[in-house]
Amino acid sequence: MAQTSGNAPAVVAPCDVAVPAHVAIIMDGNGRWAAERGLPRTAGHRAGTENIRRIIETCVECGVRVLTLYAFSTENWQRPYDEIEGLFAILSDVIDREAAELSAKGARIRHIGTLEHVPPSLATAIRSVVEATAANDRLVINVAFNYGARGEIVRAVQRIVAQGVAPEDVDEGLISENLDTAGLPDPDLIIRTAGEVRLSNFLLWQAAYAEYWATDICWPDFGVETFKEAIAEYGRRRRRYGGLTEAGSIGNV
Repeated sequence: MAQTSGNAPAVVAPCDVAVPAHVAIIMDGNGRWAAERGLPRTAGHRAGTENIRRIIETCVECGVRVLTLYAFSTENWQRPYDEIEGLFAILSDVIDREAAELSAKGARIRHIGTLEHVPPSLATAIRSVVEATAANDRLVINVAFNYGARGEIVRAVQRIVAQGVAPEDVDEGLISENLDTAGLPDPDLIIRTAGEVRLSNFLLWQAAYAEYWATDICWPDFGVETFKEAIAEYGRRRRRYGGLTEAGSIGNV
């Protein structure tokens, strides 16, 4: 996994070369960013949401087709309740403020995870924006909210069992079809900010052959230049999927 520091010079990626179709981001470091500035953690979360707009615009510019954002994990319920309430309020504000503009730009919002224990008003807002943008196809934005990959896999197995599928008929394709991300390509590139280099229960099934890229930069400071740096690094890698030749190539290496 490549890792950059906040002091490394940014390498701007040409948006028309080797662009990943699906980028997933673990948006980490909001609380650390706030603490470094003597601010409450919710201020960091709010700054982080302001950054999302820039990344979405860059995805559209570069031709990324799917963007998955890890917004709130099932493990995040262990945080102080006032922080959780603040996160919920921020998400509600973002939906109210950004949904119409995102839809006008052709973005489709999908929710992955569950709405169990989520306040009813927020759950309704999430369902509404998902329904309102369902016909858009320029950019799919998966919001991983109240999401955990292990739980997602359990739900997929439960759906398969409920369908009465015989054990010998269960294969990788069937499991993929019953995940929250059904119908979408697996992530090509997973980015994590704030210096952490673990998966944190994120897209465990889908990430089997994803490329990883980490940076020390906290999410609120993760700008367009750094995002393009990650895309440029992705373009320099050779994806062999366990084989000896690059995907799509012919011959021996």
